[in-house]
Amino acid sequence: MAAKFNFQFTSDDRRRPLPHKLLLALGPNETVRQITLKLLAWLLFFRDRLQVETEVPDDSIPFIPDLVALGYDLRPQLWIECGDCGTAKLHKLSVKCSESEIWAIKRSPEEAEGLLRSMAKDELRKGRFGLIAFDPDFFDEVAALISERNTLHWHRGGFGGEPGIDEPTLQFELNGLWFDSTFRVWKY
Repeated sequence: MAAKFNFQFTSDDRRRPLPHKLLLALGPNETVRQITLKLLAWLLFFRDRLQVETEVPDDSIPFIPDLVALGYDLRPQLWIECGDCGTAKLHKLSVKCSESEIWAIKRSPEEAEGLLRSMAKDELRKGRFGLIAFDPDFFDEVAALISERNTLHWHRGGFGGEPGIDEPTLQFELNGLWFDSTFRVWKY
């Protein structure tokens, strides 16, 4: 299995000027599923200054995010956790990153609903978190297609309510295969 995955991008979406490429590396105990979650989250949340697994320059935050967008003051504006993420970590993030959006990205609605139940049980602060879950068949097909070198053409996607997007949608071509899928979004 490759340790690094290179993605070459093109895009039809003028509102989402993706960079030419992205390099994602497998971390300790990570799988291609983790790379797939990071890729999909990166595509959905893309903005200037979005970074992958970058240390946050704040000694009070002991975590490295899967994805983060830092403001000009170097404080997290957006924090994204992909895959496994416990409620204790989410609670600490909600306190230490009090001004940032915090999102958890999951492979399936069942995984997201399990996290939501744990968040309610552990009484995490409401109004602080967002969760996204993909269709598991779509997700598994994308993950199986990822190789060391990839081409991705972004057509469109977003959370719904945006111009031309009625519901949360992803449309792209990865390594010559077309994908068109919806996903679920929860706010907690």
